[in-house]
Amino acid sequence: MAGDDACPSCPRCRAGVCEIHRPAITRRQITIFAVSGALLLLGIFIEYFTPYPFIGTILLLAAAIISGYEVLRSGFLALIRLQFSISVLISIAAAGAFLTGNPAEGATVLYLYAIAEFLEEYAAGRAERSIASLLEIAPQTARVRRGDGEVIVPVGEVGVGEIAIVRPGDTVPLDGVVIAGVSSVNQAAITGESVPVAKGVGDDVYAGTQNVEGYLEVRVTKPEEESTIARVVALVAEAQAHTSPTEAFIERFSRYYTPAIILLAALLVVIPPLAFGVPFIEAFYRALILLVIACPCALAISTPVSMVSGITTAARNGVLIKGRDSLEAVGHAKVVVFDKTGTLTTGRLEVVDVIGLAMPAGEVLRIAASLESRSGHPIAEAVRRRAVEEGIALRDVEEFASITGRGVQGRIGSENYLLGNEALFAGLESGLWRTAYERLENEGKTVVLAGTDSQVIGLIALSDVIRENAQETVAELKSRNIRTVMLTGDNERVGSAVARRIGIDECHAGLLPEEKVTMVERLMERYGLVVMVGDGVNDAPALARANVGVAMGAIGSDVAIEAADIVVMEDDISRIAYLVTLSKKTVSVIRQNVTAALVVKLGIAALAVPGLATLWMAVAIGDMGLSLAVIANALRIGRPNDGNQP
Repeated sequence: MAGDDACPSCPRCRAGVCEIHRPAITRRQITIFAVSGALLLLGIFIEYFTPYPFIGTILLLAAAIISGYEVLRSGFLALIRLQFSISVLISIAAAGAFLTGNPAEGATVLYLYAIAEFLEEYAAGRAERSIASLLEIAPQTARVRRGDGEVIVPVGEVGVGEIAIVRPGDTVPLDGVVIAGVSSVNQAAITGESVPVAKGVGDDVYAGTQNVEGYLEVRVTKPEEESTIARVVALVAEAQAHTSPTEAFIERFSRYYTPAIILLAALLVVIPPLAFGVPFIEAFYRALILLVIACPCALAISTPVSMVSGITTAARNGVLIKGRDSLEAVGHAKVVVFDKTGTLTTGRLEVVDVIGLAMPAGEVLRIAASLESRSGHPIAEAVRRRAVEEGIALRDVEEFASITGRGVQGRIGSENYLLGNEALFAGLESGLWRTAYERLENEGKTVVLAGTDSQVIGLIALSDVIRENAQETVAELKSRNIRTVMLTGDNERVGSAVARRIGIDECHAGLLPEEKVTMVERLMERYGLVVMVGDGVNDAPALARANVGVAMGAIGSDVAIEAADIVVMEDDISRIAYLVTLSKKTVSVIRQNVTAALVVKLGIAALAVPGLATLWMAVAIGDMGLSLAVIANALRIGRPNDGNQP
């Protein structure tokens, strides 16, 4: 349905990902399996239990052609081009079975192989459909204000700048900004976090998120094809085009594997009859079994189906992985590097200590907040916010003045008060305040002094708030023998204090953006694979240089999504530990699948050489059964409560 066949009412088509829009199973497939299956069973019955084996052979031949038409066709075309594909192996094995008087086994080989092929396609389609299902959460219509009324139109017809009406229980139709109303919005579809987020005038909202309670008017800022949810789907679909190192190795391995198996089968036909007197027909039959069991179907699908399952699972949990190679690499990381501000900390200052010297702490805060009411500095906002939280009433300030680089001053009542850094009080003698000042600074806090022209009356200490779960996340990474490093542009004292509180192994402070890149390169030389976690904007150079760059809190940010290999949509630092867990789980499942495929196939191949395995056993167990087991194991990655959920 892509291209000229695109359907304007289909959200997948409008988002440009309709190549993954297809049914799980078609009527044609159902008919083929049903008819060929019936012919196969009837043919086997007539072949072995009636005096008319010739009729049974005809029915079995019909079953083989109907179920294996595509396999036989592709095998023939590959053979005449001297391209030894899996289809060639199966076609030779099936034809050989009929020629050696084993029509039931020849038909069974093609029928079971066709089912195995269908299972592989279904598994890939299931993962792809789970990607496309992300789009289905976005509504296909929007209630828009036009003229003096409201109309309901397809979302594809809503223009940027129009006003969408979102009532309680409605789904936000398009990305936009709230211009009226207050509500809570469930953003689980994008961030994976089901706790509703408060939204008011000026806040961004995103297509596919659920308005929980209030009434909202939203000015549309992006057309449907550029919405956050559409970009999520497009990026996850694009990720499937990237191959991981394991996939690349298996592809190279398969290129030489099939011709080698055909040569080995040919030797098995020739050597046993000449060297050991084994009948030619028996040797030929054993070679056919080897051809079937050697088909690398399960081996070939073990990695991609696991990778797709991991990528779609991450997407449902608010983590976008832009390539299979990135998902695999995270699980092998030796070092995770964090930016400080905006990643390990919120980037928002908060008052953490108020110390009164010449007057009570509450009065010191009242005077500081009154002076800061005239300032727009981040420190001023934090002081005012603390005063509001404690219910402190502000006092009138006269003769207010800002002293560049040092602080502010103003008259409150009959006294002139000053608020600022140490330089503002340079003319005063050091007293009790000096000891408290140095202690707070050594703890990595920003200290503001409050006083008069003659004395310091108190101190206010502020700190960048450490993100929730930061300590737990770092501890979990360390428990996995992953070294944690923090890079920051802050001074050494502040950086070291934050690193100690969180439990970071190594801290490098006072770094410019280009120096962060240099530090990442040094860590890569020292430890190998390095994952860099940052905010995706200021840290873009370091994110791009690391083996894997992870952007935090990138919801709605085009810059962050472009800069990083992995995007965490919400500001939830615990998703880094989740990502490592998911990667290790995915890599573990791949290893399980590859190991199982090799063990089972080599085991049956070993039985085939002395004639202890049959052709149908090779297909039912070594091909179809093994493929089904590999697929089921891979899809287990996406199940909840399986050690992968955050």
